[in-house]
Amino acid sequence: MTDRAQRLTQLVNDVFLTNGTLLATGDALTAPVGLTAAQWQVLGFLEDGPTTAADLARRRGLRRQSVQETVNRLLRNGMLTRAPNPADARAPLLHLTPAARKALRELETRRVRWADAVAAGLSPEDLEITLRTLHRLRERLTEVKTG
Repeated sequence: MTDRAQRLTQLVNDVFLTNGTLLATGDALTAPVGLTAAQWQVLGFLEDGPTTAADLARRRGLRRQSVQETVNRLLRNGMLTRAPNPADARAPLLHLTPAARKALRELETRRVRWADAVAAGLSPEDLEITLRTLHRLRERLTEVKTG
């Protein structure tokens, strides 16, 4: 394995580990309002307006089935409602309920406080380089075919 390939593999491993830590942290942030990190992500996307479960999955780069499971839990918990979709009768539009909007407002305060605390230990330059690198890595992952 080339040094470049080895370094990329290390980066991928660190991204996976970081993702796990972010999900656990998200679960801790959301627990007081009765949500999980995955549910928070779905609700956050719906702040921009109603959409379908399939569209949520596409926008998050996730499997539709896992997003649908999260949506079903949110529907059962009274955080989402369904409405007819004029563009596709088989794919209802998902809407936030007042309870979901309240939870998101509460989470925003917690998120800002957490983000400020984490960012305080990182230089602005490091954050910018990391953002650029992750963006470019995502582009390369879509450009380069596997196999």
